[in-house]
Amino acid sequence: MRSIVFTGGGSAGHVTPNLALIDRLRAEGWSVAYIGSAGGIERQLIEPEGIPYYAVSTGKLRRYFDLNNFKDPFRVLKGVADAHRILRQLKPDILFSKGGFVSVPVVIAARSLGIPVLSHESDLTPGLANKLSTPFAKRVCVTFPETAKHLGRKAVHTGLPIRETLFRGDAAEGRRRCGFHGGKPVLMLMGGSLGSKKLNDALREGLDELTAAYQIVHLCGKGHLDPALEGRSGYRQFEYAGAELPDLLAMADLVVSRAGATSICEFLALRKPMLLVPLGLSASRGDQILNARSFEASGYARVLPEEELTPARLREELAALAAEADAMRRRMAASPTADGLERILSLIREYARR
Repeated sequence: MRSIVFTGGGSAGHVTPNLALIDRLRAEGWSVAYIGSAGGIERQLIEPEGIPYYAVSTGKLRRYFDLNNFKDPFRVLKGVADAHRILRQLKPDILFSKGGFVSVPVVIAARSLGIPVLSHESDLTPGLANKLSTPFAKRVCVTFPETAKHLGRKAVHTGLPIRETLFRGDAAEGRRRCGFHGGKPVLMLMGGSLGSKKLNDALREGLDELTAAYQIVHLCGKGHLDPALEGRSGYRQFEYAGAELPDLLAMADLVVSRAGATSICEFLALRKPMLLVPLGLSASRGDQILNARSFEASGYARVLPEEELTPARLREELAALAAEADAMRRRMAASPTADGLERILSLIREYARR
């Protein structure tokens, strides 16, 4: 039996692409295990799937000064020792890394044991963890063609692996869950796994005008439900969508979202016209801005800078998005890398045989 170990964590975007690959490999009879941090979101997402999970010591990788910068190198070194012990026990044919700070010690340990490493970079510019891991990897799969210039000859443009369950959504079931009908378009707004106060506020402040044109399903993030809006006609809010997400996406005609690579690639694969409001430079390294501009240049999205987000601008941009929606869907249908699942599986099989 062939075996593979996955790593990656820190956000849902570092885990859900791994789950897409895991589903297929388990169906093919592979033995699968996962290495992550003790308290990260990756553990919450992986263990319910019945996948053996191993925790290692981690240290956060920062580009800025912090007193923990003096302690974290020792945590990373301990993580390398932890991962070395686990990998020697599991003896996998290959390691697949999705990035995030937890992946660095695991990748280093795998290389020291002669285990081939493949990694994946979702964003247009590589994160620090993947930059540090690239010398130890055989190939680095990338979502955006522009990323190759940052990673050199190891880069392979594959696209992002998309969970097959997302393609099995039922629009009628989504409307039933939300109490919606088929006579008015559905707008979905989501701000990432933790939600976005700025997106939530802009939507709710303009809710009267928006519900005149749309039925709205709002994924607002943990702790961001508004009890005063419960039961409102044409509006349904969730903290987070799990098993129901494929049905909610199937019924959505338009999407407003942050510009995390995993989410926007899922919208691309499902051909959902999108209005992207990327995190600004004050709260990120700018990767979402670059992701959004790349999708805008390809004709898959409109972009509204966070600094310009108001209820009025949101309405204006949604009207423009609705007018372009059919043309966007045609361009999405012609995308050569809307789903990178098969390309990445092919590389995993190839390097595992080696």
